Amino acid sequence: MSDGPIRFAAIGLNHSHIYGQVAALLAAGAEFAGYHAPEPELMEAFGRAFADAPALEDERAILEDPSIAIVTAAGIPSDRAPLGVRVLQHGKDFLVDKPGMTTLDQLAEVRRVQAETGRIYAVFFSERLESRATVRAAELVRGGAIGEVVQIVGFGPHRASLPSRPEWFFQRDRYGGILCDIASHQVDQFLWFAGSETAEVVASTVANYKHPEHLGLEDYGEIHLRAGRTHGLARVDWYTPDGLSTWGDGRLFVLGTEGYVEVRKYCDLGGRTGADHLFLVDGQEMRRIDCSQVQLPFAKLFLDDVRGRTQTAMSQSHCFNACELVLTAQARAVRRGHLEASA
Repeated sequence: MSDGPIRFAAIGLNHSHIYGQVAALLAAGAEFAGYHAPEPELMEAFGRAFADAPALEDERAILEDPSIAIVTAAGIPSDRAPLGVRVLQHGKDFLVDKPGMTTLDQLAEVRRVQAETGRIYAVFFSERLESRATVRAAELVRGGAIGEVVQIVGFGPHRASLPSRPEWFFQRDRYGGILCDIASHQVDQFLWFAGSETAEVVASTVANYKHPEHLGLEDYGEIHLRAGRTHGLARVDWYTPDGLSTWGDGRLFVLGTEGYVEVRKYCDLGGRTGADHLFLVDGQEMRRIDCSQVQLPFAKLFLDDVRGRTQTAMSQSHCFNACELVLTAQARAVRRGHLEASA
């Protein structure tokens, strides 16, 4: 690899997370070489945001360009793993929006190809990697600020905005199910804060309680996890009411033997404006910690890994184990509500 900037391209623009992925790589010093998607309307909108990058008519223009080292993607979830396999087989590293794949069979194939090629297959778990308060909370917890971690609870509520959703949003086999999709974030955070490579799925549930007209949509889900002495709960849903100021009141609670932290990721119902609210309670005090200057290290570390063939940003085992846990939870989930009635 040359000493110049690492070049990357984007394939698949179906989720708006792609904008954050591209922005993160650019901020870390990478060079944006172009983008492709089969949907003209997505290409047009994306081009307005990244006018300096060329629109490419075929993904082969990216895959067959030896100067491009990274492909980043946020296509339809069921299409992501097959694309990632093609990317790895073309000698490039892959940075994909969550979920990184939608079935255990896809995961097995990705693992096989990753082992064969030695390329990086990374999932961009943005609720951890792009949240300054979550990054700071992890530093505190890993530094022993709350003692031994006993429980991790993550909430991932989302606003449904159904009239604006594409057809695939309502097709279970295309988005992978609510646990596979949204709860990927919470499982990633559980492993990270527990300091564990893997965990056990104790129980899981999916449901459709609110939308009987869309039986392909799972609008509620939960997972119970355990890793050694650390317990976990993830709850996700599509119930965010219109009165909330943002798309979802994402929360993270980490309980330790000597204290606890809470992260209010995107808003604070207590009245403070903005995002990234972190609270720490320990044996001396309770306090709010300013996270506005916290650095987000992932993208720079990822580029370092591409250059050095290291695993400092995210180990391959962490990535695949987080995916396996959430896919296992999805496959084993008890079905409730309208899903149970339609089975």
